[in-house]
Amino acid sequence: MITDICNPIFHDEAKATAHIEAQRWNGEPVCPHCGSLAVRKMGGKTQAGMFLCNDCRDKFTVRTGTVMERSHIPLHKWLLATHIMAASKKGMSASQMARMLGVTYKSAWFLCHRIREAMDGAAPTGPMGGKSGVVEADETYVGGKAKNRATRKPAKKKAVVALVEREGIARSFHVANVNAGNVRSLIVVNVDRSAHLMTDESPVYTAVGREMHKHYTVNHSAAEYVTYGGFKHSNTAENFFSIFKRGVIGTYHHMSEAHLGRYCAEFDLRYNTRELTDAERANEILRGGIGRRLTYRRTDRLAA
Repeated sequence: MITDICNPIFHDEAKATAHIEAQRWNGEPVCPHCGSLAVRKMGGKTQAGMFLCNDCRDKFTVRTGTVMERSHIPLHKWLLATHIMAASKKGMSASQMARMLGVTYKSAWFLCHRIREAMDGAAPTGPMGGKSGVVEADETYVGGKAKNRATRKPAKKKAVVALVEREGIARSFHVANVNAGNVRSLIVVNVDRSAHLMTDESPVYTAVGREMHKHYTVNHSAAEYVTYGGFKHSNTAENFFSIFKRGVIGTYHHMSEAHLGRYCAEFDLRYNTRELTDAERANEILRGGIGRRLTYRRTDRLAA
């Protein structure tokens, strides 16, 4: 990671702009307003990085139509922040990000959430598992424990359900309540009906398990963790949660209910791109931010 941070794209604005343009357009700029290829780059100091569409006559930059739109943070700092979040297995706090980038905490907090929005945009689509594939489902709770607090009450426990495909991808979701209805809606939308569903003995999975090709359970309360020669277990989902919880305890300490879904998208992205290098993962995030916007008004309203 030290070698990567020495890359000039993290320090030179012109090189950073060229890098993002290459990731977005690969040498063929497209107007984000009308989709035209008839565009030309404008010159002069005041219009550096600006393009003009010859069809709709609108101006745009590489930021237009992305999570970076209308941001005053330089692009080289955007690239550095994206690389840091891509490379930090357990996440990066906004306070630390602010110190590293030399921006205010408020700017760093909003920047990190916009990068998480791009991470969500880079998520793979389509049903998980496929024919004869195995998808593990499990749930965990994010929040403090009363025994760890001297005076103030701990934060309310918030539920996260994860679907993890063996040798594949993960998708995690914040749900208001872990019940059969909520769990079923997640599984039937995201998991192929021909897949094998693997869960613990929780009754919330019983009904939806009948809709899958096969439903296996492991009885943790009876100290059963791995059976059938290593086939029947939910350890893949447990491993996903172990990294997620390290991020909660060691980095973020608290995840608000309003933004928990974005934190889930962050850990999903890093898990799903675990075979990529940090630089490749960061480029995936850049491309995931195209066509997505997150305004401060939206995040502020959610947090209220």
